[in-house]
Amino acid sequence: PGDGGAARAGGEGAVRAGDAAAANPDDAALAEEAARQAELAEAYATYERLRVEAGLLDFGDQVALALRLLREHPAILKEIQARFRYILVDEFQDTNTAQWELVRLLAEPHRNITVVGDDDQAIYRFRGAALTNILNFTQVYPDASRLVLTDCYRCPQGILDAAYRLIRHNDPHRLEVQEHVDKRLVAVRGPGPAPQHLTFERHEEEADGVARLIAERVASGRFRHRDIAILVRTNREADPYLRALNLQGIPWHFSGARRLFARPEVRLCMAFLRTLADPEDAVSLAHLLGSALYGLPPLDLAGLAAAARHSHRPLLALCRQAAGLEPPDPAAPPPDVTPDGMKVLEKACLDLEGYARLAQDHRTGEVLYRFLTDSGWLNRLAAARDARSEEELRNLAELFKQASRFEAVAREDRVAEFVRYQDRLIEAGEEPAAAEADPDLDAVRVLTVHKAKGLEFPCVIMVDLVADRFPSRARRDPIALPPALLKAPGPPGDVHRQEERRLFYVGMTRAQEELCFTHARDHGGARPRKGS
Repeated sequence: PGDGGAARAGGEGAVRAGDAAAANPDDAALAEEAARQAELAEAYATYERLRVEAGLLDFGDQVALALRLLREHPAILKEIQARFRYILVDEFQDTNTAQWELVRLLAEPHRNITVVGDDDQAIYRFRGAALTNILNFTQVYPDASRLVLTDCYRCPQGILDAAYRLIRHNDPHRLEVQEHVDKRLVAVRGPGPAPQHLTFERHEEEADGVARLIAERVASGRFRHRDIAILVRTNREADPYLRALNLQGIPWHFSGARRLFARPEVRLCMAFLRTLADPEDAVSLAHLLGSALYGLPPLDLAGLAAAARHSHRPLLALCRQAAGLEPPDPAAPPPDVTPDGMKVLEKACLDLEGYARLAQDHRTGEVLYRFLTDSGWLNRLAAARDARSEEELRNLAELFKQASRFEAVAREDRVAEFVRYQDRLIEAGEEPAAAEADPDLDAVRVLTVHKAKGLEFPCVIMVDLVADRFPSRARRDPIALPPALLKAPGPPGDVHRQEERRLFYVGMTRAQEELCFTHARDHGGARPRKGS
């Protein structure tokens, strides 16, 4: 936390580890752990010092500094407490220890506090959320009234019953057991079907089967594309399903590509700008030449790139020579390219030559706009009127906003300066987010279960339900906090498996009408995967 508490906690951990090592001088493992803890404590203390010297705050400071202010200044605490007679905390199961301490301080005089939450939907332990906050609430406020909400207006009973059977595997470490209440949900909309489970032999067949299932549901008239969601455990598992949807001609929106400069359409624009800024940037030039805008045959591109590497010469120079725009170097002639490749290279090189002249005295946004209009790309996107094209247009609009912001602060708005500016923002972790999907677009949503929290869809398909995918394999934190310093260690047992069950429960309860599970036995490994 930003009040220096983490640095002090790290120091305490180092002291405790050092004391244990001193008490057992012959234990080499304890001595090594003490040295490691001391190094971590020193590193974090240095981070805190540099942050304070620079006058910066990090994310945790927003709560930690407020908590420190109230703890150390009773007059301010009393003033703030007087402002709020009643306190309501929603999604209480997602609060962390510092947030809970802050809320308790604010509610201290009157104890008029209401919390709303569901321990079965606590899925943010990786962000520091403390499940014990909701599990132990009545220990802190033993006279609190309890109201259990069991009417469900979203899911049919068949789905609710299946979800309840799953989450009961987390007993007895659930509020229902600890508080002796009945949390079984009752569907207002009636019984409905139970979840459907489809098994496939190979992973590729699973992806194709999901796409066919969606096509059948839409063709029947029961659902629109926008009514259907594919839920994946992690973003990296979405690619096979996106490819399968493309093959079926099904529009989709993937919520995983949140970073603007990770979007394919923005990456292509940046490759164009980077090539203008640095003609020797072979990676950006190759990206541009191989794109759908120019379509240089892959073998021609590979041959030119290899020749540039081997001869230590700029790729652009070899492209100009291969296109006949410059005489070849007798010592290192360019590789032969196909006739189609020569036409592409000639057009691309002449285009870049013209844009380079334009960039000398025009703003970045003007150069980029000319590129998009001259290539016909902008007109094609505007005419397409499908979900993918609409999304690409919004992301390109975000890129133009970035160019406008740069123009407002730059001494001179030129392409090279804009590229360097964006690189510095990305390195500093300030990359802008991609445009949000238009909820009115008719496209299948592909997203993680975490991203789906709080959403609902008439039809939900949960995929890749095999061991080590969902549930995922438990992984240690890169830098583990010493157990003695954990203020909210969580319930006993396999906390990772318990959280995976809660995550699956959240995924199941996104479905309003139909829920489908899929898994494949063969994921390319030596052994078949077990369905989860």
